[in-house]
Amino acid sequence: MSTFSELGLPTPLVAALATQGVTEPFPIQAATLPHTLAGRDVLGRGRTGSGKTYGFVLPLLARLAAGPTRRKPGRPRALILAPTRELATQIEASILPLAKPLGLKTTTIFGGVSANPQITRLRDGVDIVVACPGRLADHMRSGHVKLDAIEITVLDEADHMADLGFLPEVRRIMDATPSRGQRMLFSATLDNGVDVLVKRFMTDPITHSVDSAQSPVSTMEHHVLHLEETHRLPVLVDLTAAPGRTLVFTRTKSRAKALTRKLVASGVPAVELHGNLGQNARTRNLEAFSSGAAKTLVATDIAARGIHVDDVRLVIHADPPVEHKAYLHRSGRTARAGASGTVVTLMTDAQVRDVRDLTRKAGIKPTTTQLGPGHPLLAELAPGERTFSKAPAVDNRPKKVTATGAAPGGGRGRRGGPAAPKDNRGGQRSRVAGQERSAGSGSRRSDGAAASGGPRRSGTTGKPSGTGAPAAGNRRSSGGAAAFSSGTRAGGRRPR
Repeated sequence: MSTFSELGLPTPLVAALATQGVTEPFPIQAATLPHTLAGRDVLGRGRTGSGKTYGFVLPLLARLAAGPTRRKPGRPRALILAPTRELATQIEASILPLAKPLGLKTTTIFGGVSANPQITRLRDGVDIVVACPGRLADHMRSGHVKLDAIEITVLDEADHMADLGFLPEVRRIMDATPSRGQRMLFSATLDNGVDVLVKRFMTDPITHSVDSAQSPVSTMEHHVLHLEETHRLPVLVDLTAAPGRTLVFTRTKSRAKALTRKLVASGVPAVELHGNLGQNARTRNLEAFSSGAAKTLVATDIAARGIHVDDVRLVIHADPPVEHKAYLHRSGRTARAGASGTVVTLMTDAQVRDVRDLTRKAGIKPTTTQLGPGHPLLAELAPGERTFSKAPAVDNRPKKVTATGAAPGGGRGRRGGPAAPKDNRGGQRSRVAGQERSAGSGSRRSDGAAASGGPRRSGTTGKPSGTGAPAAGNRRSSGGAAAFSSGTRAGGRRPR
């Protein structure tokens, strides 16, 4: 395989990559770099975790550093559009350590946070803007940013932007960039609304595809657990109480919130990521999950794309998703960069037909097992001693603000658990972790949750340890498996 130097990356950029532990290109990078560095329009398609982010970040940085123009106030030189805040922030985190040695400045633009700091950074001048379409369009209308100096435009996860209904805004933004500029489009799939963007904005693009649109990762095991509705919560508690990080997906925001509270009440340190909470809470919860302060993240499909956290051992579809693409993207949060991982789908009698169709369309042949709480397979899917932390009684009295400014009952006065400890980035990092670092925020919509406070794990299997893990919220949980298990079918309404 060619090295980065042999592919044409400048020496300072190769050196900056080496300091991040990245020394060899992934296939999608090796395939596209000769064309992107030459200024060609490129369509790059690769499975999640395949290294697409560096596929467009590296040529963008190399070409900007070599170009004769310099940044101007309110007129960035490169634009990267992403569908969610989490993905936008993650892309910026990949760019920052590489851009600094080259003297390039970058910023993120998305909703859910104050616009004033963004306006200030734009006014000061940046080379690269990583943005979600909605807030960027607002800044364009108010005159705080102009795109007439854009040399390179990147659309990341364009198919997801189409799914979210962003295409009209994306077209207006693209129309404001010079037609002579380079355009790159990287996505897990190239279909539906993406074709409209390709035909309208790209000139003789070269397409590179490094795997099948449906090819499952060979190091990923898929299991379907056929169970009774009342057994859903006990099985989830068993699986999430095992060592390691677990990502649990639900189909609605309310179910994510309810399940998180029940897991915490059962002694499992868990945090939420969904569409009903603000940006600070989203960032705090994702950092808690990344650092290990909370070992379980309960999320809607907001976390199915672009989010990378090291060493996610298990992905659980507590609610089967609506479509097969969502199943593949959700599942892709584990088994990244050649690592192994396990994907578990919980299925009731009412969901058998939907799950069968879902896995068939996804090209997956899962192992299906009918079981209940205590089944030996649960220990095989999530090996290790189960540990639980005792949740305190619910306290509805007003909370005093701590020295850090976080309300113990709800993170800066919001309802929910106390703010999680700051991310110490303690996990081991793989090659893709160096290339696609998790950084915390990104979507047009406001998504997030109050973090639970990262209780310590101790004690013996099945017994609370009395370590005082905080409950997930100030209000009393409605309790019981039935409160979480509402019998949602796999083919119901898709969450936003």
